[in-house]
Amino acid sequence: MIHSVRFTCVLDTNVIYPIDVRDLLFWFARFDLFTPKWSKHIFDEWADVMRKKGLSEEEISKRTNIANLAFPDALVENYEPLIGGLELPDEKDNHVLAAAIKTNANIIVTNNLKDFPNDYLSRFGLAAKDADDFITDTIDLNPDQAVVAFRRLVLNRRNPDLDQYQVLEIFRKRGLADSANYLHSLI
Repeated sequence: MIHSVRFTCVLDTNVIYPIDVRDLLFWFARFDLFTPKWSKHIFDEWADVMRKKGLSEEEISKRTNIANLAFPDALVENYEPLIGGLELPDEKDNHVLAAAIKTNANIIVTNNLKDFPNDYLSRFGLAAKDADDFITDTIDLNPDQAVVAFRRLVLNRRNPDLDQYQVLEIFRKRGLADSANYLHSLI
């Protein structure tokens, strides 16, 4: 078994929401397929998205607290001084890169690749991947453990209870076609 828990990834807001993508990433992290990292800025953006989707403040607090309790070492701190010295195409994303630099991450997982050019990120020893590519690579590193994590995700799903093939179809609709197809081929 290739143990990749030391492979550290900053998860951008757009892969933490929607819930189906986040759940798969969190289950993979729970099974030590990678180490997730995020920042207060990322969680503030996540809270803003949930507010726009009509979630109550109580539910927003519950979701962010659960994530922080599940991964108590995920929160990156003291990255703010780095933000001003960074020059991404959209300066509103500098906080993501600052968190990645501060925590010595390997990858930024984001579905907003145009604002994280790899030629600039490489100056910091980083790269960016979209969620589908990252998850597919993660499955490839340890397919047996990925299948176990996926099956646990399916077993723990509620509202509605779905079988693994229905969950894979949801992943395809959420932009994880390659990941879903890879998992499908393994189960």
